[in-house]
Amino acid sequence: MSSADDGRVLRAAASVEPVSPGVFSAQLSPYFTVMGHPHGGYLQCVIASAALAGASEQGSTHLHVTAATTNFVSAPAVGTAELRVDVRRVGRGVSFLYVSLFQKGELVTESLVTLGSLRDESSVRYQYMRPFDMPPLETCRPSLVSDGINISSVIELRLDPAVTGFWDGQLSSTAEVRGWIRLRSEDTWDAQSLLFAGDALPPATLPLGSSGWVPTMQLTSYVRRVPKSEWLRGRQLAVVIADGLVDERCELFDETGQLVASSTQLAMVRLPGGN
Repeated sequence: MSSADDGRVLRAAASVEPVSPGVFSAQLSPYFTVMGHPHGGYLQCVIASAALAGASEQGSTHLHVTAATTNFVSAPAVGTAELRVDVRRVGRGVSFLYVSLFQKGELVTESLVTLGSLRDESSVRYQYMRPFDMPPLETCRPSLVSDGINISSVIELRLDPAVTGFWDGQLSSTAEVRGWIRLRSEDTWDAQSLLFAGDALPPATLPLGSSGWVPTMQLTSYVRRVPKSEWLRGRQLAVVIADGLVDERCELFDETGQLVASSTQLAMVRLPGGN
């Protein structure tokens, strides 16, 4: 694979290099951007790489980020970033960290990160969320590569036709999108790339007629299982919209029907006639 292609592979695009104890550098990829700015879920993958590396320096043997809450303090830019990792506690079952991302000396994002080790095989005792009905892949509408939405070149989305009327100018009274999602350059999802998947579906406000401008203020992601499939089944819905803000929820299931990850976010939104 050429170095140019590496920027499209999430594992490489989210990697970090050590600078000094607790400090790491990253090159934020232009392929994982929306309207020129690095995508929020992608940034959580970069933050996860730094968190795992920083915790390892302190003796942690944990393998996965199981939870992350990120505040987007200012708009990030493609290029060099510095990540500073403050390990709050290394425990046997869980570790806690604070990770801050800087560009040109300015704080861009800050995250509270929880580490653990997910089992390859685990017995689910209870799962309230159930896989929702989705049409077969071949009958779903593919999301085309779009100018300004560079992540559309690294993921493949096939949306349920029932929720894509907004593509044809037909608006809905329900703020929900559903679809199949996979990484174009990788064979399967892993625990870390789920942090990206939880923010990769189109905004749930689009069926209501919102603009594509839905910048995230805070994103919280939970990773519960290592996925077992190339395609994930994802659903994103708006819980409440008021005062120019939307509270969104996302659920991701693998082909075994298990909930592998979920996320919540608070974002700004613009709707026809005001909010």
